[in-house]
Amino acid sequence: MAKKAIVFPGIGYHKDKPLLYYSRKLAQEAGYQEICVDFSGIRWEKDDLKKPDKIKEIFAQAMEKVASEVEINAEDELLFISKSIGTVVAARFAKERRIRAKQIYFSPLVLLEEYAQEGGIAFYGDSDPLADANEIERICAEKKIKAYKTVGGNHSLETGDTEENLKNLTGIMKSVKEYIR
Repeated sequence: MAKKAIVFPGIGYHKDKPLLYYSRKLAQEAGYQEICVDFSGIRWEKDDLKKPDKIKEIFAQAMEKVASEVEINAEDELLFISKSIGTVVAARFAKERRIRAKQIYFSPLVLLEEYAQEGGIAFYGDSDPLADANEIERICAEKKIKAYKTVGGNHSLETGDTEENLKNLTGIMKSVKEYIR
């Protein structure tokens, strides 16, 4: 049995940005082999994530990338680490393949509700312009996903204050480490 951590980035939030970078490091320390899906070829505009038709188009392209880049076996122990639209892609991939994976959702989109299975953890900002914090809280409660709110956090879970961001990132990574182990 292999331990695999599959990273589903956001469209503009790649694997080397803080939330995914440090989560990947924690997964490696816990013995997971890393697989990072590459969404860099997908074109989008900032407002596209607010338009249902554009979201579906972006989403379809992202699912095609996952299907071509991710190979798993039934006996693999899986950890999915996802950000933004990657949260929806990870949840849909797990649902469609009937996979039970530990799920870490960073800045989930409301569309997650359609695909998420029960369990996992989510980190969201209450000032995220792309996802309503109240809706994210409701979805997490319904799906029994443990939710962590960053007060003043935007879609990258940043507040505009560097010291506060570093403190928040440390707290987030402590929670991620606990969840992974």
